[in-house]
Amino acid sequence: MTEKRLTCTFGFIGGGNIAKAICQGMVHKGLIEYSQVYASAAHRNTLEEWESLGAHVTTVNGVIVNEADIIFLSVKPHILPEAIAQMLQTYNPSKAAHKLFISVITAITLESLENILVDVEGARVIRVMPNTPLLVGEGCSVYCPGQHATENDIRLVKKIFKMSGICEMVPESLMVAAGALIGSGPAFIYIIIEALSDGGVKLGIPRQTATTFAAQTVLGAAKMVLDTNRHTGVLKEEVTSPGGTTISGIHALERGGIRAALMDALEACVKRSDEIAIKKY
Repeated sequence: MTEKRLTCTFGFIGGGNIAKAICQGMVHKGLIEYSQVYASAAHRNTLEEWESLGAHVTTVNGVIVNEADIIFLSVKPHILPEAIAQMLQTYNPSKAAHKLFISVITAITLESLENILVDVEGARVIRVMPNTPLLVGEGCSVYCPGQHATENDIRLVKKIFKMSGICEMVPESLMVAAGALIGSGPAFIYIIIEALSDGGVKLGIPRQTATTFAAQTVLGAAKMVLDTNRHTGVLKEEVTSPGGTTISGIHALERGGIRAALMDALEACVKRSDEIAIKKY
């Protein structure tokens, strides 16, 4: 059963992978059609896929703010000042007033976002950190509303992101850490799947079969955690017999420092996010 279709229009300033994931998620769930979407990018070739799907495309950011009811800010952090400057030079203040801006930009705080949009009358901001598994309906998103965001704005954000996974509100102080976990986490899991597949190939399993088995095993284990709500240690113990094969494998993983490596990876993501955020917008 599809969600009730939205009649508002959506704009994306920045047409990269996360913008595509969000938009495709909404379309696949029947929430909107591509004819309700406006997308902008600095270069026209970035927009070819959007245009082929039926979205309105432009290289002028002001058009997005003029035409869309809800505007996603989805550029890279270092591009944001230039993108906003171009928007302010090309938008119509009367058409752009009192609109919701949803930022999916890493490391840019609500205060910074509200400051750079101060000249847009009645601008409201919600900061969201999603991930690309939105594309397959298994996304994980966190959000934090700005001081002018309304309850209707929050309900809309939850509707958009919950239809393709889970969506939870967190304090802004946790946005960077949560963003590292859910945003970069899939890349770490892809490495784990690839490594398991490599192990299977080394043991004689054909590559495609090994990758399918590895991916399904990760999916099944994740579903066990979510559906049973049992501690991961308890679930691990259920497949770890005394003197058995699994405990031997776990010993090898611990000797290789898998826990420390993953924890260090998340800390590295947060450190880099902090470095990006040093420049004030």
